[in-house]
Amino acid sequence: MADEAMEALGGKSPMQVAFTPCMDRLAREGRCGRLITVPEGFPPGSEIANLSLLGYDVSKQFEGRGSLEAASMGIDVSEGYMAARCNLICIQDAKIKNHSAGHISTSEAGELIDFLNKELGSEDLVFHTGVSYRHLLLLKGGNKELDCTPPHDVSGTAFAEVLPRAVHPRAEQTARLLRELILRSQEILPAHPVNLARKARGLDMANSIWPWSPGYRPAMLPLREKYPIRSGSVISAVDLIKGTGVYAGLEPIEVPGATGLYDTNYEGKAQAAIDELKKKDFVFLHVEASDEASHEGNVDLKIRTIEYLDQRLIRPILEEISTWDEAVTIAVLPDHPTYCRTKTHAAEAVPFLIYRSDAGSAQARPTKGPDSFFSPGPDILEPSGKLFVPDAVQVFDEFSVREGFYGTLQGEEFIRAFFGLSTKADP
Repeated sequence: MADEAMEALGGKSPMQVAFTPCMDRLAREGRCGRLITVPEGFPPGSEIANLSLLGYDVSKQFEGRGSLEAASMGIDVSEGYMAARCNLICIQDAKIKNHSAGHISTSEAGELIDFLNKELGSEDLVFHTGVSYRHLLLLKGGNKELDCTPPHDVSGTAFAEVLPRAVHPRAEQTARLLRELILRSQEILPAHPVNLARKARGLDMANSIWPWSPGYRPAMLPLREKYPIRSGSVISAVDLIKGTGVYAGLEPIEVPGATGLYDTNYEGKAQAAIDELKKKDFVFLHVEASDEASHEGNVDLKIRTIEYLDQRLIRPILEEISTWDEAVTIAVLPDHPTYCRTKTHAAEAVPFLIYRSDAGSAQARPTKGPDSFFSPGPDILEPSGKLFVPDAVQVFDEFSVREGFYGTLQGEEFIRAFFGLSTKADP
């Protein structure tokens, strides 16, 4: 949801314009800062940013989106295999029109993936169906030393200019195979009944595959072996995030109606988070909607998704925990900015807030009224025993948090702050 100031919004960002009373009050009652989620030298993708914000060293543990998404899909990436994310995309006039084939449905995509396996697959090359346009290619003997451009970064670009290429001679065979697969897919997909039906309805066709972010199986320690938690869950409509959670030792939770778009089931995700937090120590809750709105360059929709996040997801969670006798810590942050102007990701630091409720809040606070869960209670302590004193930040956006307590963090400093462990921000 992070973006930049826009002339069309009077010099404000979508976060500044959106009506977000819950996030603003959390910022006012909590502590804020900025987090560098994309280390220097890495592309600003969700795969990098989410690993980073969870405290993993991406220079040692990142192995591409494909292997992370495979974990979410229950697919084992065995030794000797390379996994790559494989989008279904729309090509028009030899250019990449969009990265999502018009947000094709999973049922339509499943038919196309089955067709691709019959026409292009083999024992050593298998396509696996994911969600909507997001799928997986598993290749035996593949070499990951490739330059594969994410399709969401190059809308409007001639596809031939950004085809996969080897960055080392030993990967040339793999690069050539991926290029051949892309071209063959463009020959056979347009005539498939699914695409003919989409064309007849005026929808974008899924007339090409696009493999990218290749890698092998990652070696990641579960979060419980790094931080003071015993159990946790991950809630997301996106296979990348669910797979990251699986490797981090979190249980993936399915929510009916979770789409990864603006029409996702916000209330269902909120309830799932509440249910899991009653049983487990930690919940990693992810919402993709603002990112997708940004990739479409739709400013109004992006503002609406930020407001939905605030009112339909964060508010019910806060109202619920206000009745608990157990302290709860909540952090809110984007994984990376996505600019509506460029329709792609950026590597800028993101705003974050950390809020801690007090133990015994049900007795300390009134139970009625829209702001009851913010009513003053006893002094709130860090897990270390230090007093948790809010900073001067009054609203939550990309610019206000620059004055926050934490300053600018990077690496595992954010997740350590979240768990109440020492960071450079401590006095």
